[in-house]
Amino acid sequence: MPNPSCPPTILLIGASRGLGLAMAHEFLQRGWHVVATVRGTARTPLHDLAAAHPDAVGIETLDICDPEQLAALHQRLAGRKFEMLFVNAGTTNPDPTQTIGEVSTRDFVDLMVTNALSPMRVVEQLADHVTPSGLIGIMSSGQGSIAHNERGMRELYRGSKAALNMFMRSYAARRAGSAHPMVLMAPGWVRTELGGPEAPLGIEDSVPGVVDVLLSRIGQPGLRYLDYQGRTVPW
Repeated sequence: MPNPSCPPTILLIGASRGLGLAMAHEFLQRGWHVVATVRGTARTPLHDLAAAHPDAVGIETLDICDPEQLAALHQRLAGRKFEMLFVNAGTTNPDPTQTIGEVSTRDFVDLMVTNALSPMRVVEQLADHVTPSGLIGIMSSGQGSIAHNERGMRELYRGSKAALNMFMRSYAARRAGSAHPMVLMAPGWVRTELGGPEAPLGIEDSVPGVVDVLLSRIGQPGLRYLDYQGRTVPW
């Protein structure tokens, strides 16, 4: 349980809306403090949350695809430590029904940079702001599982998340013996702007479980690929 006199803090990357915003709400309800990022300068629902809880919620600006912004955030956080770093930012391609042979080179590059390269750059650059045994997590997807892909569809998105999973496995392998718990999280198919209206889960069905699973991994070093119910997802 968090210590009320010194609550733990999560650095939550990508929390202006959807799952990230809901995670900020959930961690706040669990007694954590939250430092969360948004892109650009427009007001978002996260700003409303911060206004309601000025002592517990802080906002930073970051476009994860901009290395200069990432370096600037690293500098702004100098001297700060977090009990958890979680990277939620990600997207899908304009037409997820396309096969990989139909996807344009531009869309391929954009999605791979956003979903695979940039989250890992965030982890690589900001991990030194995580406490020695703090958790490092990234929002992946069950669609990143190669073993579970038995019908295709959403092929570029699947490939970007599978690449993310591989890069995170490499990161963990380079840190064998680290005290950091590490989690690739599959939140389920959720009704958000990204997930669409046909998704079977509401945010309220997914996010409390996501947070439960992350908190359950504290103190347990090593990388796991888990869903929002705590089940292991096959690579």
